[in-house]
Amino acid sequence: MKKAAFSGHFLSARTKRRRLKSIFAATMLAGVTVIATFAVAEVQIGTSVPLTNDFQGEQIHKGVETAVADLNAQGGVLNEQINLLVVDDNCEGPQALAAAQKFVAEKAIFVAGHLCSDASLAAAETYEKAGIIMISPGSTNPRLTEEGRANIFRVVGRDDQQGTIAAAKLFEHWRDKRIAILHDGTAYGGDLAKETKRELNRLGVNEALFEGLTAGLSDYSDLVDKLVAEKVDVVYGGANYPEMALIIRQTRERNSNIQFIGADGIATEVFWEIAGSAGEGTLFTFAPDPRLIPQNKNIVERFRTSGFEPEGYTLFGYAAVQAWAQAAEKAGTLETSKVIAALHSNEFDTMLGKISFDEKGDMRQPAFVWYVWKDGKYVLKQPSTE
Repeated sequence: MKKAAFSGHFLSARTKRRRLKSIFAATMLAGVTVIATFAVAEVQIGTSVPLTNDFQGEQIHKGVETAVADLNAQGGVLNEQINLLVVDDNCEGPQALAAAQKFVAEKAIFVAGHLCSDASLAAAETYEKAGIIMISPGSTNPRLTEEGRANIFRVVGRDDQQGTIAAAKLFEHWRDKRIAILHDGTAYGGDLAKETKRELNRLGVNEALFEGLTAGLSDYSDLVDKLVAEKVDVVYGGANYPEMALIIRQTRERNSNIQFIGADGIATEVFWEIAGSAGEGTLFTFAPDPRLIPQNKNIVERFRTSGFEPEGYTLFGYAAVQAWAQAAEKAGTLETSKVIAALHSNEFDTMLGKISFDEKGDMRQPAFVWYVWKDGKYVLKQPSTE
């Protein structure tokens, strides 16, 4: 699909619609109070992620919130302060659409979100029509950038990349074993599982089981019983941390040593809080950990001092704001079309390192690496270990 163009007419209007705050300074001169009014422009941006009992949504929220605070402390963007509007989308399409409409009503010009692919896909058209730039820190479904919207970007890789890596691992180590692929039916887990299955089948391996699951349950005994009865050796799960953790824990309770493999949806220490020691040895793919980048040491320590571990998507949320702000500075304006052009034509120095975007809005530096859960933490998996 051809990318949509944004008109200069809308953009100039966008600039005019920025809200102004008045700061009043009172000075006593010869017994007379003189009021001086200074107009300070305030730029409205937003973030929409799941915040109700969703720790990965909270990661993005913390990252975006901190990035905005840091920018404002440095003078804002183009000398204008940023106001952040936060909306809970509950990882659901209808609520994400409502969040997008809220941002339009509040005249936001940029959204750092969403986490979930279902949410991003539901909101994308509204952002396109309103001329709002969206940079997702966590939506991995390929359709998000394949639909041809000029205003949509992401600072994370895609599920077709992630599925290819997972299938290669399954082929390399378990092609002669019984493989099960689970999926939660969402735009994230469902499509990720399909991408993995497609690539595995292309390599000449057919899975023993391709099974759906219902997200949000507290008991997966029936599914676990089926995995055990089918004598499955390895499970690839297209699902998020609550479901994966419960399935793994309940599998271990049946004294089964099935190897579990997941994806970025289990990149949170809450996975271990649910799975407990049953999670030991679980493998998953995720982007290289930005906490390990030397130049991020100070901000990582700042987060930790505040009592928050910047794991998972935290620094991806921060990076989304950085990319937008740096693009605006390079463009010399907040006008949407010019910022979009800057996003496509420049490199940005972010918490993820130096990044740039292709014509679709995907990063030119996509990367997934393998992690393993060990002693309650996820660590990079060494090539010599399985």
